[in-house]
Amino acid sequence: MVNRLSSRPQLIAVLVFVFIALAPLVVIFTQQPPYLSPPQLLSDPFLQLPTDTSVRVVWFTEFSGTRHSVAYGQGLRQVAIANTTKLTRTREDQKSRVGEQTEDALVYQKPTPRDIWRHEAKVTRLTPGQRVPYRVTSVRNDGQIVKSNPFTLASAPPPHTPLKILLTSDHQLMPMTAVNLQKVAETVGNVDAVFLAGDLVNIPDRASEWFDDNRGGAFFPALQGHADYKLEYNNITTLYTGGELIQHAPLFPATGNHEVMGRFSTDSGLNDQFNDPLPRQVAAEIYQQISSLLNPNHNPNGLKDNSFNTDTYNEIFTLPSNENYYAITFGDIRLISLYITNIWRTPSLKPNAKGRYREREADLNNPTAWGYGQHIFEPIKPGSPQSNWLKAELNSPEFQQAKYKIVMFHHPPHSLGDNIVPPYTDPIQTIERDRKGKITAVRYDYPHQADYIIRDVIPLLETAGVQLVLYGHSHLWNRFVNSQGIHFLESSNVGNTYGAYLGEKQRQVPKGKEYAATGDPNGLEPILPTIAPLRGEDNQPLPYIASKDITVFSILDTSTGIVSSYRFDTTKLDSDVIEFDEFKVAPVRRVR
Repeated sequence: MVNRLSSRPQLIAVLVFVFIALAPLVVIFTQQPPYLSPPQLLSDPFLQLPTDTSVRVVWFTEFSGTRHSVAYGQGLRQVAIANTTKLTRTREDQKSRVGEQTEDALVYQKPTPRDIWRHEAKVTRLTPGQRVPYRVTSVRNDGQIVKSNPFTLASAPPPHTPLKILLTSDHQLMPMTAVNLQKVAETVGNVDAVFLAGDLVNIPDRASEWFDDNRGGAFFPALQGHADYKLEYNNITTLYTGGELIQHAPLFPATGNHEVMGRFSTDSGLNDQFNDPLPRQVAAEIYQQISSLLNPNHNPNGLKDNSFNTDTYNEIFTLPSNENYYAITFGDIRLISLYITNIWRTPSLKPNAKGRYREREADLNNPTAWGYGQHIFEPIKPGSPQSNWLKAELNSPEFQQAKYKIVMFHHPPHSLGDNIVPPYTDPIQTIERDRKGKITAVRYDYPHQADYIIRDVIPLLETAGVQLVLYGHSHLWNRFVNSQGIHFLESSNVGNTYGAYLGEKQRQVPKGKEYAATGDPNGLEPILPTIAPLRGEDNQPLPYIASKDITVFSILDTSTGIVSSYRFDTTKLDSDVIEFDEFKVAPVRRVR
């Protein structure tokens, strides 16, 4: 016979006892995993998209959090609440140098998603010309709070405000990037903006390259004074921390080839994915034929995943438009940033090279493995959306009325460097076959007369009265002036160089092709630095700096219109930063 509880109070008492006994287990199985350390910000805040009365403040964490905000103004009494989004493609892999992974594949054996949250608050009701303090706060999911140090912000400067603008490019975690930015801060102090002409990191989906590469030279730490990069020379090790710059000054980037990821994969390394973009049209044709295999789940990003994307770059930065090209007014400057870049391919003609000029022999009968030469990511040729936008912008009142008209993009129009060859145009493909129809070679040519920058873009800039064109890509310093008075500045030697090709030193170009082996392929003579040029082995002054020991930065002072370039020799620790060149940005005679 089964004994039943004889009363309702007894039943309630038993249930209460069971609940009390099981409550600890319920908590254990339902609560969030305990945090083992205090909360930290993954980056200091930095400034984006200033307007006459507002500016955006952006920072990152590795927790979603419950509240993120900016306190600003006198006594930090005003508060702006941030919107939070999660980066969708940030990962680590075998080649990452992060945390305990100091060698390949110690921690990560394949691409592994890394959860990172971006927080952006719009600080409003600012008075033009007035700088105010601010500080960001993030509240972790367990209620713990982390705050940044206090910094200062301002809205877009009004006209006639004297500004100092850092002109830079190609940071890419290079050996001298941290010292370069540290010398900027020591020499100039707080700059008012950073114009960065592309190639911010090496592999844009590798999170640690932006935030916490354990070699100490990640992108944000170097620009925020938190780098930890060691340079050794003559058995002397020097630590460089970068400069506290973008916490106070807005950053305006251009899209370089290292902001573009190639075909997406969950297995192949991030380096391989970066080097594996397909032209969008080629990808569309292949994708249409075998979409059921490439995209069985009907992912709306299927075409992009099988060609190329700039998703991480676009998710990190707030740009003035939804495209990778934009224009913005900043004080007396109207800045145009264009998406002029292509995939870099090796100039090698060896049989195993997926190069600028040929396909790898092992891939000849597998078009999905072809590199398609140095194909362009975003068209700039006449009739393209970017070209049409540029024409409209050059005719806008904002551009025409600006005192300083500056255009920035990544690929060089004039350079002594290697990366200006071949011409910037769509590769012309030639497929060679034997008598049986078997492919024996796939080659690419780039007609000089079809260079889109020289043939199409520069004439537009000349007509519009552009004074300065800023670019990078070859990791050197050199500058040029054309007959219409446009200054062309490549100031991208912040950590290594690919050399300058002048005199007897020649680029690697195919025999029988009309690609320039020396000098500027587009016909301008380099300008000799006006103050203190370096000298070559023959003691003659050099019109360039291409060095793995000497780092260079350039500053535009809008109060005078002078662009000053500085160099620092990292092998001479006690030496001063030397100003070696100056030129004045003046109104350019408009071509009618």
